[in-house]
Amino acid sequence: MLTSRTFLKRTRAGAVVKVVREHYLREDIPCGAAACRLCPPRPAGPGLGLEAQPSGAASSLCPGPHYLLPDTNLLLHQIDILEDPVIKNVIVLQTVLQEVRNRSAPVYKRIRDVIQNPEKHFYSFSNEHHRETYREQEQGETSNDRNDRAIRVAVKWYNEHLKKIEDEKKIQVIFLTNDKTNKEKALEEGITAYTCEEYIKSLIANPDLVDRLACVSDEGKEIESGKIIFPEHIPLSKLQQGIKSGIYLQGTYRASRENYLEATVWVHGDAEENKEIIIQGLKHLNRAVHEDIVAVELLAKDEWVALSSVVLQDDGQNEDDIENEEEKENVLKTSVDKDMLRPTGKIVGIIKRNWRSFCGMLSKSQIKEARRHLFTPADRRIPRIRIETRQADTLEGQRIIVAIDGWPRNSRYPNGHFVKNLGSAGDKETETEVLLLEHDVPHQPFSQAVLSFLPKMPWRITEQDMKYREDLRHLCVCSVDPPGCTDIDDALHCREVENGNIEVGVHIADVSHFIRPGNALDEESVKRGTTVYLCEKRIDMVPELLSSNLCSLRSNVDRLAFSCIWEMNHEAEILKTRFTKSIINSKASLTYAEAQMRIDSATMNDDITTSLRGLNKLAKILKKKRIDNGALTLSSPEVRFHMDSETHDPIDLQTKELKETNSMVEEFMLLANVSVAQKIYDEFPEFALLRKHPAPPPSNYDILVKAAKSKASFYHANENLEIKTDSAKALAESLDKAESPTFPYLNTLLRILTTRCMMQAVYFCSGMDNDFHHYGLASPIYTHFTSPIRRYADIIVHRLLAVAIGADSTYPELTDKHKLADMCKNLNYRHKMAQYAQRASVAFHTQLFFKSKGVVNEDAYILFVRKNAIVVLIPKYGLEGTVFFEEKGKPTPRLDYNNEVPSLTVEDKTLCIFDKVKVNIMLDASNIQHQKIRMVLVEPKV
Repeated sequence: MLTSRTFLKRTRAGAVVKVVREHYLREDIPCGAAACRLCPPRPAGPGLGLEAQPSGAASSLCPGPHYLLPDTNLLLHQIDILEDPVIKNVIVLQTVLQEVRNRSAPVYKRIRDVIQNPEKHFYSFSNEHHRETYREQEQGETSNDRNDRAIRVAVKWYNEHLKKIEDEKKIQVIFLTNDKTNKEKALEEGITAYTCEEYIKSLIANPDLVDRLACVSDEGKEIESGKIIFPEHIPLSKLQQGIKSGIYLQGTYRASRENYLEATVWVHGDAEENKEIIIQGLKHLNRAVHEDIVAVELLAKDEWVALSSVVLQDDGQNEDDIENEEEKENVLKTSVDKDMLRPTGKIVGIIKRNWRSFCGMLSKSQIKEARRHLFTPADRRIPRIRIETRQADTLEGQRIIVAIDGWPRNSRYPNGHFVKNLGSAGDKETETEVLLLEHDVPHQPFSQAVLSFLPKMPWRITEQDMKYREDLRHLCVCSVDPPGCTDIDDALHCREVENGNIEVGVHIADVSHFIRPGNALDEESVKRGTTVYLCEKRIDMVPELLSSNLCSLRSNVDRLAFSCIWEMNHEAEILKTRFTKSIINSKASLTYAEAQMRIDSATMNDDITTSLRGLNKLAKILKKKRIDNGALTLSSPEVRFHMDSETHDPIDLQTKELKETNSMVEEFMLLANVSVAQKIYDEFPEFALLRKHPAPPPSNYDILVKAAKSKASFYHANENLEIKTDSAKALAESLDKAESPTFPYLNTLLRILTTRCMMQAVYFCSGMDNDFHHYGLASPIYTHFTSPIRRYADIIVHRLLAVAIGADSTYPELTDKHKLADMCKNLNYRHKMAQYAQRASVAFHTQLFFKSKGVVNEDAYILFVRKNAIVVLIPKYGLEGTVFFEEKGKPTPRLDYNNEVPSLTVEDKTLCIFDKVKVNIMLDASNIQHQKIRMVLVEPKV
């Protein structure tokens, strides 16, 4: 059956055209019930049907067998309830799915995953294409009212349809809606309808599920009587008009970690002025949450403030004690120099909420039998959340997940609901789960849909696979990696050719052969973006069959590769470059130490060792050329833990030792990345995925230059300790010269400080940018090609290179610069989050290490001087920490500036940057949620 709708539309040119929209209706769409013989058979596949006799939670309201059918708002707000294992046999209408898709991409993804779960028995019914359930929009009817009517029609149709099934136990369809009007209309039409709360409270054996109910009251409607604390948010339509006319500014809200009464808003757009706006005080913060997109109104200039240096943590003792908050706000208002005042504003509305589920701990109410409690998030930038739970005694001391539902004007804190218990605080598995969730690292097991695109085992290389490949199995290829590495991305070879020149090959795992564009495996890989390496586990970007087996270039097995092969002279000058898809057979999988031992051995002269020596010799020349060109060699202490084989607790902690072979591998990876970058840019000047490292603004170097200058007079080495920053080359050369015979560690400290001055390297699309330069590598062009097992950017680069050499065909998304720019944005975010997660993992394992050590006394160097503290580095452990000076009854520390370099006078001792000190290190476990390493100054005594 066909329905059509005709309407007139005016074009941009002013012409009037007739538009006909056709809508096809069918009679053969199955209802999804397994017991139904009236409908055609359901398509086979996971999670595609309702049970014949619905099993699940027993309900006092609906004692008989029943299916549930939620409306759009209920699905949007109560997704945590619907995901619970107790809730099964749910009909999700096409009308509801379409609305959810338009209103919330994350919820849409979650409900699609639930529909695919065969244990849940959720069924997606195409009511918009079913002849008996489709309804046209009536004249004067809003689209929202039409959709509500279509949903009620579908519920009625289901109940009438299921009555026709010849079965002793009739199955009823229960309509779930939190919309009062919709529920009333449903009841008038003879439909059994309940609110989500009514139904969940009726579940006899699952009283705890009530805790997961989202509070569905509107943000504008106060849940209970009480003093209005916050100004009303301006409606979105007026905000958009105000932003267009310049009355308001739109930006991303960034809460402070140190001060819960302060935030900044990073303004969107190209205007350089007023990029960052300060927001101070509870009412001006006006219920914004970290990472929300907000509208800001600038205050008059005489109300501008400076960023506060006060540390204020929300103690949450009395959730509605506003007078106390006003006292704290007065602490912020200190007199400052006019030059320090910055644009200041107030939040007038929320453009887009960026709420997620938050990990943290319950702060149990002191009132006996209370059901309302405060939840304290692990992230200090998130406000406490008020939740209702009957499980407070059970949840105390546990890491839990809570979601925000809304923030009424008369509540000091937002309202939320309990989602999940993760486990005991301090437990290794629990804390790892917390850090993965808090850093938004996708880590769920790969779904069946993703795994279905993996090669079937046993796998072998076919003639078709070899069609565009070169057979390089005769070459003496080997890999060099850290110990225990199973995801081997790269391998190398080096040999002399007949004309006396040297052939060098970098062979990279051909992951793009196995991951084809647009399928579920590809979509999951781009979502993850990168492999995340924690201290004792790895979160793979691609399934293990690929990462540790078929794509890993292990020794003595045939593997598919993408090879970059150069012909060089003995001065490491490139004479020819070629790229080819290949098949290789690695002759050895070596660790850095094993490769170094071969190079240094006086007795070993086999082909692998000869190849390694050739590579090492060329790498030294390449490195010298890079450094002469201005590349930076910076230092950032990396920590490696030695784990107990049984408990997996860290028993030793030391900084990583780098060998010559580390540098050897790095040089050829850098060279391959530069060569590939040039090739794909030459072929695709608008669509190349490249990586750049912006030069830091000169002001970033202030502390480095001043620190070196102040130490120059101290060590009587004026000439050598002058840091020049007008170019990367000048910086590199001055760092090389910055040596002190009386203080050998000074050069390392200067390089560590230089690292802190740098900008982040980022991926970008060549057609959307004109600055390609990589500052740190001193290279005019660069990309990532050499790690496709663990970085999705490299997979895109492989696809571009394959098209460039005629080894594969292109596809529309590959040459869409806007889509590529969006992908780069996601990849940059994923890489940043992976770095933060890795650092958090190191921090947690460092705490575990010191937990069993008691008090440890170690040498340290001062990296930074603060108003009431010093930041120190302990070289032995590569550990950084803060020593605070805030003891009651002792003189307040004094911050001075000598040659513009800060120094801190504590009692009669002056502490300066790079001074050597001794500290005691211990674990401070007084706050179970925020355990930390505490450091106390021992020498000099103060």
